Amino acid sequence: MSRLHKFFIYWFPIIIYCLLIFIQSSHPSISHIPDWPNIDKVLHFAAYALLGIFFLRALKTTRIKNNLKLILILSVLFASFYGISDEMHQYFVPYRNADLMDVLADLLGSIMGVYIYQAIVRKYYKGEKSK
Repeated sequence: MSRLHKFFIYWFPIIIYCLLIFIQSSHPSISHIPDWPNIDKVLHFAAYALLGIFFLRALKTTRIKNNLKLILILSVLFASFYGISDEMHQYFVPYRNADLMDVLADLLGSIMGVYIYQAIVRKYYKGEKSK
């Protein structure tokens, strides 16, 4: 697989997804969020679980691909640091605010996304090898 092909399959989705998060964070909060308790935290959790998965997939194509622990840690850290930077960005956006609980939801989402994705991949490949 060429470097360009690898970039578009694994790294380009991260860039687009982070750009979408940034654009969404640049606008005032949605005024008509459903009245579910903590729905914004659930949305943060889900969004950063997906970002963690994107980083995990991409990092598995790098030179450190044989160091799974490092890849897992870096995937969570990169997604979480982007969540922190997004909250800092929101602090400066009118009608938005930075929230430590959103950062926690981002961190927990990235951990859970990376864990679940890796568990599914491990189970799938383990099942394939035994056939």
